[in-house]
Amino acid sequence: MRGIFITFEGTEGSGKSTQISILAETLRALNHSVRILREPGGTPIGEEIRHTLKHSNANHAMTPETELLLLNASRAQLVREVIEPALAAGEIVLCDRFYDSSVAYQCFGRGLDAGMVEKIIDIAVGSTRPDLTLLLMVPVDVSETRRVSRQMDSAPARDRMEEADRDFFQRVEDGYKAIAAKDPGRIHVIDATQSIESVAKAIWAQTASWASRTGILPVPGAWNLASR
Repeated sequence: MRGIFITFEGTEGSGKSTQISILAETLRALNHSVRILREPGGTPIGEEIRHTLKHSNANHAMTPETELLLLNASRAQLVREVIEPALAAGEIVLCDRFYDSSVAYQCFGRGLDAGMVEKIIDIAVGSTRPDLTLLLMVPVDVSETRRVSRQMDSAPARDRMEEADRDFFQRVEDGYKAIAAKDPGRIHVIDATQSIESVAKAIWAQTASWASRTGILPVPGAWNLASR
């Protein structure tokens, strides 16, 4: 049986990484084979591109078009090298960002033409599309507070994406809302302002409900909420 492809989306500070780990742990406890990936990255080539996009001291002059192309180059490699083989092997793939991020960040945020963005995404992903997308939403002011707190708690590497101004992140937030409204069957919005535990429960409830509704059950009954 082919695996399941679940993507996590959201603006900075929405808690995607934490929630992916929690969902993966729950699924593994139910004897599922789970693979966690991230964008950009996930392959040796993709990690090199990630560094160029986010952390390199030589990326200050990067144009929106270059950003879009590099992100989708990383994505194309990830799909063909990792995601498709994992799905073919029956694994559940959890990915921190996928093509919805390009629509939100490069189309809405950077202002690139929507048709162009969609064409480049189509080249990168081919027929590989998420089965389910969990969109963790926090308002811009919450996102800003969490980003500042994260920087104070540690000394993270410079992140070019986080250097954008408040107006940019407001456009990204608006973009995600538009994306979710356009595809409610796939994208489920989660209020990520709640506690970690409450968000995790909401994610599990949405995932279990989706799995039962669609009949996509790698192991019959494994998604039953009673087993949580």
